[in-house]
Amino acid sequence: MANHELVLGHGQDAELALGQNHHDFGQDHGLGLGHGHELDLGSHHHDHDLVLGQSHEHDHDLVLGQSHDHDLGLGHHDEDHQLVLGHDHHHHHHGGELALRQGHEEDSRALDVQGHHHDELELSDSHELTLAETHHLGVDETLDDQLSLEQAHELALHPHDLSQAPLAVAPVVQSRTMVVSPEFQLAVGQEFPDVMSCRRAIRNTAIACHFEIQTVKSDKTRFTAKCAAEGCPWRIHAAKLPGMPTFSIRTIHDNHSCVGINHLGHQQASVQWVATTVEERLRENPQCKPKEILEEIHKAHGITLSYKQAWRGKERIMAAVRGSFEEGYRLLPEYCKQVERANPGSIARVYGNPDDNCFRRLFISFNASIFGFVNACRPLIGLDRVLLKNKYLGTLFLATGFDGDGALFPLAFGVVDEETDENWVWFLSELHELLEKNTENMPRLTILSDRRKGITDGVEFNFPTAFHGYCMRHVSETFKKEFSHPQLVNLLWEAAHALTVIEFETKLLEIEDTSPEAVVWIRHLPPRLWATAYFEGTRYGHLTANITESLNSWILDASSLPIIQMMECIRRQLMTWFNERREASMQWATILVPTAERRVQEAIERARGYQVARANEAEFEVISAHEGTNIVDIRNRCCLCRGWQLYGVPCAHGVAALLSCRQNVHRYTESCFTVATYRKTYSQTIHPIPDRTLWNETAGQGQAEEDKMEMIIMPPKSLRPPGRPRKKRVRAEDRGRIKRVVHCSRCNQTGHFRTTCAAPI
Repeated sequence: MANHELVLGHGQDAELALGQNHHDFGQDHGLGLGHGHELDLGSHHHDHDLVLGQSHEHDHDLVLGQSHDHDLGLGHHDEDHQLVLGHDHHHHHHGGELALRQGHEEDSRALDVQGHHHDELELSDSHELTLAETHHLGVDETLDDQLSLEQAHELALHPHDLSQAPLAVAPVVQSRTMVVSPEFQLAVGQEFPDVMSCRRAIRNTAIACHFEIQTVKSDKTRFTAKCAAEGCPWRIHAAKLPGMPTFSIRTIHDNHSCVGINHLGHQQASVQWVATTVEERLRENPQCKPKEILEEIHKAHGITLSYKQAWRGKERIMAAVRGSFEEGYRLLPEYCKQVERANPGSIARVYGNPDDNCFRRLFISFNASIFGFVNACRPLIGLDRVLLKNKYLGTLFLATGFDGDGALFPLAFGVVDEETDENWVWFLSELHELLEKNTENMPRLTILSDRRKGITDGVEFNFPTAFHGYCMRHVSETFKKEFSHPQLVNLLWEAAHALTVIEFETKLLEIEDTSPEAVVWIRHLPPRLWATAYFEGTRYGHLTANITESLNSWILDASSLPIIQMMECIRRQLMTWFNERREASMQWATILVPTAERRVQEAIERARGYQVARANEAEFEVISAHEGTNIVDIRNRCCLCRGWQLYGVPCAHGVAALLSCRQNVHRYTESCFTVATYRKTYSQTIHPIPDRTLWNETAGQGQAEEDKMEMIIMPPKSLRPPGRPRKKRVRAEDRGRIKRVVHCSRCNQTGHFRTTCAAPI
C-alpha cells in the first residue's frame, strides 16, 4: 500500500492529546473542517471516533476510534468511503497523542498518531496497531479556509491553503474475514479422500475468508499453496499418506498480514466452482437464470462474478443433467427406436444429410394420439411452428387436432434444421402417410394455418380435398399492424364470426364508416379463406389454430433444451394430459362434454321465447320477435341461421323445434361432443421412455449389433447467432407484404411522417 498521510494544520506545534487509556476519552469533542467539512473527535457510549470529512464529490471520512469490543480494524467502506482506524484497548499507550502541526512548507502538513513510534502504528501478530502505510489525504488549496481551535465541547479546524491533491482512498472491496465458519477451518492433520478434495477444501476456505491463493507445488503426492498477497505469510502444505490416496495437511501458517481482496470477483471462483455451488438449485429448478445465480453467490459468499461465468457454470451442470446438445443429435436414431418400442404403433423417424450425416428432419407421432384423432376427434387440424432457442438453429412443426371439449389434441411433431417450403411439404407428406395408414377412408379435413407457400403447396399435394383456411390470429395481427385502431380490429373479428353473408357485409359497412382503407385491405383477402359466412369447411367455431399460445406455458421452455430432452418434455406433457383428461371424464355424469352441455342449456333458455310451427315431420318454422323467422330441418340437422351446421350442436331455433316435437336434444349433436367419444379420445396411454443409460439393456443382442451399424447423426451446421433471440415472431404473411405508402404533411413527400421530417423549409 502507498503511504497515505493527512495533510492538515495551521500552527506548527498545535497538538491534541487523546488521553492515556480507554477511560480517558471523557466527553464528546468535535474537530471540524470548514466549509461543511468537519474533523470530529467524539466519545460515545461504545465508540470514540475521530472523523475527518470532506464532501466534494464523495464523502471520505477518517475515523480514529475505539469500538466497544476493542477490535482493531483498518477498513474501507464502499458506500461511505470511510477509513477507520480502531485503537485496541489492551495496547493503548499512555503516551498516545494526536498531533496537528504545520511544517515549514505551506502545502505539507501532517496528522501524526503517536504510539510506541511517533511516525507509524503497527499491527503485528501480537495485535499491535501500525499505520506504516497511510493514505495521502489532500484538500484543494483553492478553498480559502482558516484554522481555529475552540475549547468548548467542539474543536474546529478550518482548512486554509491545503494540498492541491484531491482526496483519494484506494477501495478495498472485500475485507478478509477474521472469523471463519467451522466448515471452512483448516488444521494440521486434517485428512481428505484425495488430492482433488484437498484442493477443493483449500479453495473454499480462501473464498469464504476473502483471500486468494497461489499454488506453489501440485503433483500426485504434494500440494503447497500460499496467500497471493505479496508479503503475506499464510501458507499451507498437504501430502499424500503412504499406501493410500488420502491427503493430509502437514503444515499450515494460518496468520495473514494482508487485508483482503481489493478487486471484484475471486481467482479461485472458477466456472467449475460456480457449477458445484449451484448444482443442487439447478437440479430443483432448471429454469434458474444466470442473473439469479449471480445474486445467490453474492449473497452467500460476498463475491461478484461476471454474467458469463454464471452462464457457463449453469451450462456445465445442465449438460451433466440433461446431456449436451451434440449428444442429443447423436442419440436420435436410438431414441426413435425407444419411442417405437415403448409405444407400439407410434411413428418416429430421423433423417440426416446424406453427404455429411448432419441433422435435417425428425418426425414423431405417438400411437395414442393417432388412435384418438382418427377415432374420436373432429376432422380439423391446425398447423403452427416454434423456433428453437437452443444452441443450434431449428424449427419445431406442430400438427394438432381438437377434442370434443375444445382442447388442443397434439397429433404430430416435426423438427427441421430450418423452416423452408420444402420442409413444410415434407412434414405434410409424413402427416398424410400417417392418416392414410390408420384409416380406411381418408376424412375430408379442414386445415388452419398462416397459409405460407410451403404449407399451401403441401396441403394441395397431400390433401387435395381438404378445406384450407387462414388462422384468424395471423390475419388479425397483420391487420393490426396496418390499422392499429382497436375498434377496427374488433369489427374484423365480428365479421369473421358472422354466420351469414348479410351479417358479414353489415360488419364491413361499419368498418368502412371508420376507415375506407381498411375495407379495401380486407377485400383483397378472399373471404372464403377466413370468414365463417363464406368458408366451405367445418371449423366448429375454431377460427384460430392457437397452438403456440395455448402451449406457451411449457412449449417455449422445452424449445431451449437439447433435442431429445425437448421431445421427452413434450412426450411427458402429453402423457400427463392423457391421464388427467381420462380421469376427469370419468367423473362426468352428463351425456355431452361440459362445453357442449353449456351450449345446449343456453339454447334451451333462449328457445323458451320462440314460437314454433310444424310443416311436416322434419321441417319447422321458428318465429322470434327480434330475429324474425328461421326454417329448421331436424332430419338434415340444419337451420337457416347456419348455427347448427357450423357448430355441430343444435342452435336455439333447432332446440325449439326439437322440444316442440318432444325429441331428445342431446341425440342431435355431433358424436364428437358426447362423453363416450371423449373417453375414447384418451383411451390409449402414452408410455414412458426408459432412461438412456438403460437403452442398450432393453435392446436384444441382434438389435445391439444392428445399432452399431446405425448412421450417426451430427448436429446441424447452423449455430444460433449471438445476442438475445427475437421474442415476437415474424409472421409469414408479413415477409412479402407491401408496406402502406405514407405521406408527410410538412414537405408533401412520401416515405416518412411529419414528426420525422428533416427537409428544410
